[in-house]
Amino acid sequence: MANRDAAFGARPIRYQNGSPWNGAANRYWAPSSYATNLFIGDPVVIVGDSNDNEVMGQPPGSMSEVNLAAAGDGVAFTGFIVGFDNVTRDSLLYGAASTDRIVLVADDPNLVFIAQDDGGGTLSADTVGLNANLISGTGSTVTGLSGWEIDGGTTDGPDADASNQLLLLRLYPAHDNEISDFAIWEFLINQHTYKPASGLGIL
Repeated sequence: MANRDAAFGARPIRYQNGSPWNGAANRYWAPSSYATNLFIGDPVVIVGDSNDNEVMGQPPGSMSEVNLAAAGDGVAFTGFIVGFDNVTRDSLLYGAASTDRIVLVADDPNLVFIAQDDGGGTLSADTVGLNANLISGTGSTVTGLSGWEIDGGTTDGPDADASNQLLLLRLYPAHDNEISDFAIWEFLINQHTYKPASGLGIL
């Protein structure tokens, strides 16, 4: 049975030591001056600024500003969006461009995430333990979910390359998930802003 092509960005499932992820996340800031939509599952990166004013009880300077990360070799990022704090009663499921947003980010370097590969055709049992990059995608304003995926070879296939963004751990063991196009894989962030790169895979 073929895997379903339904990108959702990335989501945390557990810590590297096997402990379950309990929903913990840190608050970051995306100001109204940032004219880009943000979606649950998008990768984000800190940009060296913070909130200038108090927002929903969060004092000035307490939330680092994040922007959408880029995909590709050597591009570090901070984590993946897992939600948004409502700033107003009209806040949406996603972080609409050019609005003030409190962004909830799973940013622990030891978190294991899952994401779908993009159907590039090169991920296999032999790629477990190798590095890979992300590939960008368009999020849904209906579901609020990201369109980002693991680059399975469309632009840059998995390799033992410490400059790649991810470290592939294994196929996600779900009954409806198999090694073929659009499979879901477990991974660690290799190029993380809060830690050194993990190196050339785990093999």
